[in-house]
Amino acid sequence: MAATAFASDFSAPWNRRDRAIVIDAYENNPIDWTKLATDKRITGFINKGSDGLPPPYRCEGNETEQRLCKALWLRYAVAKELFHTRKAMAKSLGLEWGAYHLGRPGNPIDQANHFIDFAQPGPDDLIAIDIEDNDPEKWISLEDAEEFARHIQRRLGRFPVLYTNGSTAQFIADNRAKYPLLSRLPLWYARYKPEIGLHFPKGNWDSYALWQFSSKANCDDRKCPYRVPGTQNDIDVNVASMDAESLREAWPFGGLIEARDLLVASVPVPVRRELGLAGEVTITFAEVSNPDFGALAAAPPWPHATGLAEVLAVRRDIELGYHSSRRGLAGLDKMTTGGIRLLDAGKAIRAGAR
Repeated sequence: MAATAFASDFSAPWNRRDRAIVIDAYENNPIDWTKLATDKRITGFINKGSDGLPPPYRCEGNETEQRLCKALWLRYAVAKELFHTRKAMAKSLGLEWGAYHLGRPGNPIDQANHFIDFAQPGPDDLIAIDIEDNDPEKWISLEDAEEFARHIQRRLGRFPVLYTNGSTAQFIADNRAKYPLLSRLPLWYARYKPEIGLHFPKGNWDSYALWQFSSKANCDDRKCPYRVPGTQNDIDVNVASMDAESLREAWPFGGLIEARDLLVASVPVPVRRELGLAGEVTITFAEVSNPDFGALAAAPPWPHATGLAEVLAVRRDIELGYHSSRRGLAGLDKMTTGGIRLLDAGKAIRAGAR
């Protein structure tokens, strides 16, 4: 689990000598390992593993189609061989090792199995699901990513890290009732700005496991946030919210972050009748978090047509996106539900985080 970040960990933490650096690369990034090893802040190396689904097992079609199919298989075999060569090299240098799967549209179970077969992760190897953007036409959908992570846990007994950009991380945080697993994965955060304090989804994650802060998007020959010896400007560079020793202890981040309570509503605390009639009482409210709707539905019926269970059920539907607006609450009489006050879950949690 990532350590709670100090304020400075959201403002160019790579300038702090006590913050560990992690490199991530794909097959087209050249690496001079002898030079890379001279940077003693580099603690880990994460390499691209699988990409979507594997190529078709059997090449069919006309001559051109078969030639393209065979070329794809050759590229796949070379990438896999390079992956395992880099794994051996990184571990020989004492670096922590990790692999990520680039999620694409397609069966998430098959993608998870493909990743495990390709990367062959050991128990101490970091594993990650890469969601480049919240666009299911181009990348794995958030729903499929949930199932991918679930299947990884079924097979390996641990969860992957979530790699994604700022807007997608915020969307997952804002909709954590809909994505209860993605919202609890350790976060590998991608944003190429020196300051992220105003953008980081602190209402859900206290900190990042890793922050990808440098890539070809903000590194060139004239200016670069962090130059890694033995690599080119297009290498991706990450900083941890901890020092090297703490990072090695936290690696491979295989657990879930602590769940945040989803504040759904507040309800009035009952008072004695005689005190109420005497006017000697101040009404107070208690927050209702993550209610068990099954238990509410099985409870004895309320004396009114509309009760607390129905109000909370409608609210839950809204949180899960089943209602396009709040009109589902319009017909509910707040008086007959004991004066229930509905809260905005997102605002309530964000206010509590500040």
